[in-house]
Amino acid sequence: MSHARFMQAALEQARIGYAEGGVPIGCVLVKDDAIVGAGHNRRVQQNSAIRHGEMDALEATGRKPGAWYKDITLYTTLSPCAMCTGAILLYGIPQVVIGENASFMGEEAHLASRGVTVTVLDDADCRDLMTAFMRNAPELWHEDIGL
Repeated sequence: MSHARFMQAALEQARIGYAEGGVPIGCVLVKDDAIVGAGHNRRVQQNSAIRHGEMDALEATGRKPGAWYKDITLYTTLSPCAMCTGAILLYGIPQVVIGENASFMGEEAHLASRGVTVTVLDDADCRDLMTAFMRNAPELWHEDIGL
């Protein structure tokens, strides 16, 4: 499985969200080496309290039985928050690949403590996009992470 290929797809989702005036966090769900769901943070665009990138990708994937998630890999451009971590655990997603966690350290330790394989790529493109966003829209960033 090529982490680079799927992280680029998640990053493209983040860029779409940024171009729409939202928070640039993207996510794809991968099963059998194919993207089965993709999304980006749409809190601003949909006036939503919960539409983070991971939640949007899960929603785009549609309703599935719990066992369907047993071999999913979730790629996200930024470390998952507590809400998204809860969804990952709820559905039993076994592997999470994170673009970067320097901008925001989410619940990686909690995921790992529950048996989820967590990989941090420290991707410069993911980090640069978030850094630019945080500099250009600090009030929106603080709103998104609950400050």
